[in-house]
Amino acid sequence: MSTYADYCRRLFGRPMQKLTIDAGFSCPNRDGTVGTEGCAFCNNEAFSPSYCHPEKSITQQLDEGIRFHAHRHRKEVGFLTYFQSYSNTYAPLPVLRKYYEEALAHPKVSGVVIGTRPDCVDAEKLDYLAALAKRHYVMVEYGIESCYDLTLAAIRRGHDYTCTATAIEATAGRGIACGGHLILGLPGESREEMVAEAGLLSRLPLTTLKLHQLQVLKGSQMERDYLSRSGCLPPPFELSEYVGLVCDFLERLRPDIVVERFAASVPPTMQVDPSRGWRHADGTAVKGSELPRLIRSELSRRGTWQGINYGGNR
Repeated sequence: MSTYADYCRRLFGRPMQKLTIDAGFSCPNRDGTVGTEGCAFCNNEAFSPSYCHPEKSITQQLDEGIRFHAHRHRKEVGFLTYFQSYSNTYAPLPVLRKYYEEALAHPKVSGVVIGTRPDCVDAEKLDYLAALAKRHYVMVEYGIESCYDLTLAAIRRGHDYTCTATAIEATAGRGIACGGHLILGLPGESREEMVAEAGLLSRLPLTTLKLHQLQVLKGSQMERDYLSRSGCLPPPFELSEYVGLVCDFLERLRPDIVVERFAASVPPTMQVDPSRGWRHADGTAVKGSELPRLIRSELSRRGTWQGINYGGNR
């Protein structure tokens, strides 16, 4: 199984820490271009560190981010600027150029990771990023969320899967590293459909992939939908169920795709029901760092690995 830590060591020769930045971008699914309420699952506040605020300059956020992470790293690490909040290619090119190049001018920053939607790139922006990628490390990370158009419509995503595939192919085709983000457990998707997404994504020129279990966040449209319609939330994955699902997914995933993350966590204050978090038999909470170990253990128990069933190998 190819890990993000291994990927960073190959590229940079050391571990890398992402420094999340809020540059104040908006989203076409919030400003009325596509929609006004955002995607049903979205509340960006749940994923933004305390030092992130668009009123601060990019450089100030980076300096504060480095101090924020300093106590976590005993060994020397490098830093990547992570433009995370909302859609970070959703602005005129001169604005994007100003922000990206300010980040890359920071003496401790080795590259940028740009989170965005597949409907927020065009040829002009990708051509600029391709030129930038010849001088610096650049990755564009797309919110894929689902490979199924019915699901994308149900979560009010505002684009279809063809849009996603086209953007990823156009990005990678210009020599730009490409990442993706997928949510497992979206309403209406069966286990078989979720596992099948591994094969669909394996056809795309992705470098990295993040997996994220569905979490219902306070302030999201999904919270309002569920509580107004049924008064209850969708059932969460049990820990063993989720580990098994991820292993089934990995067995069908192209072996060179770097799985950057297997799940995500948000502060309990942002969760509609904090008690839905994973716990061990003794009641203690499962830490995010434990999940990769549990997944590796299950793959070992099965005698399988990432990509064993990719392309009909078995």
